[in-house]
Amino acid sequence: MFTEVMTFIRRRRWLKIIIEISLVLVIVMAVRAWQTRSVVQGEAPVIVDRLITGEQVDLRSYRGKPVLVYFWAEWCPVCKMVDDKVDAIAKDYAVITISSWPESNDAVTNYLQEQSLNMPVIVDNQGLWAAAYGIRGVPASFIIDESGIIRFVESGYTTETGLRLRLWWLEK
Repeated sequence: MFTEVMTFIRRRRWLKIIIEISLVLVIVMAVRAWQTRSVVQGEAPVIVDRLITGEQVDLRSYRGKPVLVYFWAEWCPVCKMVDDKVDAIAKDYAVITISSWPESNDAVTNYLQEQSLNMPVIVDNQGLWAAAYGIRGVPASFIIDESGIIRFVESGYTTETGLRLRLWWLEK
């Protein structure tokens, strides 16, 4: 029986391709589920802190519009591929970024200057905000709706288009 099934699949190249694509999608979804298994769901933990520039920021002040909360680190190679995209999104949408487990405040400041990034940054030296959101690694993105409910969570690399579409969707 197994041999007959394999012969059938080999003869139908398109079926083999569909099975391979399905297998890759299942693996990707399983990895994503594993990566986000500990993150907080539902109402977003309230963030009240100072930005690296000294300004006070309160997540509750963004009620009424979607907001992107982005966790990153200056030493993270994957973050470097996402940071400039989040910086661009911050020009059009509400964004709070949190530098998690930094080497130092100066390292964060230097990184922002070297990369020409202007996004709002909270430096989370003790990892308190990372713990509140249940993240274990960076980058991690939370898109929160106008009511303060987490609607989308991404762990690892994500695209600017994907983030923008989610924010746009919540605006409508």
